[in-house]
Amino acid sequence: MFTGIVEELGEVVRLVDGGGDSAVIAVRGPVVTSDARHGDSISVNGVCLTVIENEDGVFTADVMGETLRRSSLGALRVGSQVNLERAATVGSRLGGHLVQGHVDGVAKILDRTPESEWEVLRFSLPSHLAKYVVEKGSITVDGVSLTVMAVDDASFSVGLIPTTLKLTVLGSKSAGDPVNLEVDVIAKYVEKMLGSR
Repeated sequence: MFTGIVEELGEVVRLVDGGGDSAVIAVRGPVVTSDARHGDSISVNGVCLTVIENEDGVFTADVMGETLRRSSLGALRVGSQVNLERAATVGSRLGGHLVQGHVDGVAKILDRTPESEWEVLRFSLPSHLAKYVVEKGSITVDGVSLTVMAVDDASFSVGLIPTTLKLTVLGSKSAGDPVNLEVDVIAKYVEKMLGSR
């Protein structure tokens, strides 16, 4: 479980293709590796990955085909920057919202509108996720916990403060770039419970 509060920008230092159905990724992240052990979870652009090795500030993780198909991790290259967050611990602050690191879909940035001190980003909204996205609700974009400013059937917008622009990959992405989405898990559970009635 994560909170959607990115701890640092990491850098992909190695990618090993496992033939289309898997890959091994190595990411430099001195903050998230400072106490990481084999088996720990680290969110990479919103995808929960399991640490298999950790040495000299670089952790390695296996990525299976299902994850490559359902997220934007397959588009990463050596040198790509990624959002990193360690799993939350009991007693840690919940600065964002409950984030599982299980990507629900991939969207694209439609446009960016700069304001005086912040920026509005508008994203495409996959139709199967639209029912879970509400104005002023929470959504995770590339592992960042954000509040939805506006939503319609095909898109949603968020506002990014200077800190988010500076300390996450969302500050440097352009229109057309893919992003990982995770909708609020509570909305999915409510839907299932009410649907059984």
